[in-house]
Amino acid sequence: MHLTEKQKRVYRFLENYFRKNNRPPSYEEIRRALGFKSLNSVYKHLKQLESKGYLKSKWGNKKRSLELLPLKANAVKIPFLGYVAAGTPIEPIEVPESIDVPESLLSGENNFALRVTGDSMVDEGIRDGDILIINKQPVAENGQTVVALVQGEATVKKFYSRNGHVELIPANEKIPPLVCKPDEVEIVGIVIGLIRSYRQKKL
Repeated sequence: MHLTEKQKRVYRFLENYFRKNNRPPSYEEIRRALGFKSLNSVYKHLKQLESKGYLKSKWGNKKRSLELLPLKANAVKIPFLGYVAAGTPIEPIEVPESIDVPESLLSGENNFALRVTGDSMVDEGIRDGDILIINKQPVAENGQTVVALVQGEATVKKFYSRNGHVELIPANEKIPPLVCKPDEVEIVGIVIGLIRSYRQKKL
């Protein structure tokens, strides 16, 4: 069934939280993260996700009783444009391929997919071999995870613009950030979703 934009936000938050913490969030964590005014609003959105087949919960326990179910939305074909480094930048590989992704992972019409190589974003739950869903746009807000071209080479990092320069921050304490002049960085898009296969295969 079709999800509204708010329901997609809730689902994506739950998906990211599960991936990073290996456990569900509490209602209060959901409320704070998504800016809901009350726990009742959280409950309402979770019940809507359950009614559409995306969530199961023991509703008598409002702490950590959520079970996220696989997306059952219609698949949409989007371009698969090669590889992006979660480490040092690499040149993106343009390949004439497409990939089917759940409609609920998409935002707008300008979406594409890239496969991750490297481990600089592991603390954000992005691992080597994952497929990232990207919303193509030329600007980003501080703290967003972006795909950027650094002097023509692609990388995925957290974006920050401050003090007259751009910082591309990894989520791995072993890897230093990239500090660049603004004219050395081109934002390709914002990471809006992730697909992980436990049975790796080439696209």
